[in-house]
Amino acid sequence: MWRNTGSASTTTFPVVVPVFGVGCKMSLAACCMICCRTISTSSSASRGEWNWKDIRKIAKITGSLVLGGCMFITYEILSLRRSVTLDTQAVKQEKLKSYIYVPAISAEQNDLQGITSKVRKELHKTVRQALEASAKFFNASNGEQSRNSNVEDHELQMWLLLKNTQSSDRMIRLKAVQNLAGICHWHDYQYRTVAQACDRRTTIGLARSKDIDLRFFLPPPSLPKLNDNYSIEDELHRLLSTLPQTELDECVKYFTSLALRESSQSLAAQRRGLWCFGGNGLPYAESLSSVPSEKLEIYSLQALLKHSKIPSHSEKIMLNGGLQLLQRIYLLRKDSQKIQRSIIRIIGNMALHEHLHADIADSGWISILAEVMKSPYVIQSSHAARALSNLDRDTVCEKYHDGIYVLHPHYRTSQPIKADVLFVHGLLGAAFKTWRQQDRDEPLGTSDVQEDDYTDCWPKAWLAAECPGLRIISVEYDTQLSEWKSKCPADSHRKSMTYRSSELLNKLKAAGVGERPIIWISHSMGGLLVKKMLLNASRDQDMQDVLRNTRGVAFYSVPHIGSRLAEYSVNARLLLFPSVEVKELSKDSPALKELNEEFLQFAKNNDFKIISFAETLPTRVGSMMKLHVVPVESADLGIGELIPVEVNHLDICKPKSKDSVIYQRTLQFILDTLPSNTESQ
Repeated sequence: MWRNTGSASTTTFPVVVPVFGVGCKMSLAACCMICCRTISTSSSASRGEWNWKDIRKIAKITGSLVLGGCMFITYEILSLRRSVTLDTQAVKQEKLKSYIYVPAISAEQNDLQGITSKVRKELHKTVRQALEASAKFFNASNGEQSRNSNVEDHELQMWLLLKNTQSSDRMIRLKAVQNLAGICHWHDYQYRTVAQACDRRTTIGLARSKDIDLRFFLPPPSLPKLNDNYSIEDELHRLLSTLPQTELDECVKYFTSLALRESSQSLAAQRRGLWCFGGNGLPYAESLSSVPSEKLEIYSLQALLKHSKIPSHSEKIMLNGGLQLLQRIYLLRKDSQKIQRSIIRIIGNMALHEHLHADIADSGWISILAEVMKSPYVIQSSHAARALSNLDRDTVCEKYHDGIYVLHPHYRTSQPIKADVLFVHGLLGAAFKTWRQQDRDEPLGTSDVQEDDYTDCWPKAWLAAECPGLRIISVEYDTQLSEWKSKCPADSHRKSMTYRSSELLNKLKAAGVGERPIIWISHSMGGLLVKKMLLNASRDQDMQDVLRNTRGVAFYSVPHIGSRLAEYSVNARLLLFPSVEVKELSKDSPALKELNEEFLQFAKNNDFKIISFAETLPTRVGSMMKLHVVPVESADLGIGELIPVEVNHLDICKPKSKDSVIYQRTLQFILDTLPSNTESQ
């Protein structure tokens, strides 16, 4: 394999190069360490004094790399015509991170002898440039780089940016990533080179950049092949059974046992943990019925989602191959946004723990999240934005727990954030669907309103455009009308306003709420939670910033003195066993009365503005009845401005257009409340 023809100018030696597209990545430093440690173009090479013992070691290493699942090309560099010295010390210290990036070679480019001379010439050029770039750019000053480098001018910018992305100066780093993300005119191989050469911090920064070219990201590594005797369902059960089984929350036990019970092949799972998770209350005999595989996956993902909220369990999920398994399911279930969304929620929870960041990135999740950020569906992109924000420790200090979603800004931005606007939904609401634009009555195509003007989340589409200096956060929590519909019967105590308000306040505090002026916007029961959170903050020394920075509260049909929904058993199927939330909304609820009286006094003693919107139309409940859910007198807090609107309870928070009185008055309220408080920010 090695040969010496007697002169340094004709010495040839092999270099091993990883081929892009097969899930393998190796630094140039590693290639040099393997292939060139015993090679020198000095006089020893010209005398033919090769160290054959070391060469045999090199051959073994090369073979093991091929057997390890990566594909390599072996080629010769012909006649370098000058001496080349390799800095082996720098190689050992792993300080040179340049990569040879070669696209896969088609059959037409191969001949019977192997790689054609044309490809060999291009590879020779790539290796030489990468060697020079590594030595000159990563070990020299900027001035020396531009003077001494033989890299062509159009390559200079790429290497300078790559060096600056690894600068110890944070501002230089961020500016380099911003400039890198703005490039849209490079050749394909340049994007690929950056994809292999940049570090994890830079890759995350690129993923959080608007309109990023996805060629900046390596595809996820190849997933290990499943054993023929195992299915996705088996792997999910195996993962669940490896998680800690003691000192668990009742709901974690419930969801885990449900997932294991519902399996059509759950005997093995039962033996490996079903009973430990409290499954004795769920008869195994009932689990033998056939259940669609997608539903089984949803049950298992629900359980994993609960486990991922426990720090030690997140680490166990990673250690037991959960990142790869979740990725496999994600790629297989492209037809199910619900499954994909659940998986990204789990990744977002795991990303709360910095010691797991390297594993999340190495398993290929960054490129997947970067692609999801481009989704036209606000729910999908918001989940990806949350996960990437938790991974981005270079520009984000806050941590976003499950249920706290930033609608704006999704990306890194140089725009200073002057205030936080928090959206809190009500009974049966959600972080996204509650705040969508009201559906149009007329058939599509007959309206004067253009399709582009329609939005499925007006705070993100409209408010962010009008007020780019705002951070817009939407909060999500589970609610039910009936205990029959409860996802977890064991957590009824968590549904009280006392518990929910405390939990949400802690999550918002972790997200940095309280560090700048705040405006709360709430619908229905969400307004009661806002009142409870502010009262809790007033009694907690650690939450004083939340109270101090609250500038205004907007209430959309909030039942300050109760709702008629709790007075009627409209539908026995739903209200035969009313949920805790419904009971707390009744007019005769002592807790509701006490909350209203306390908040009225609290609001009068504190300097923040209040605006209220009241519905004047009934809402259809079930198939037979219409109900005025929150009467005007209940929506009237008694202080601040009250605005009656001819809409029902569902549409009071869904403006039909930007000209809607709901949107215009809300926007004006925000603009009037914030200016004097944000000028100094």
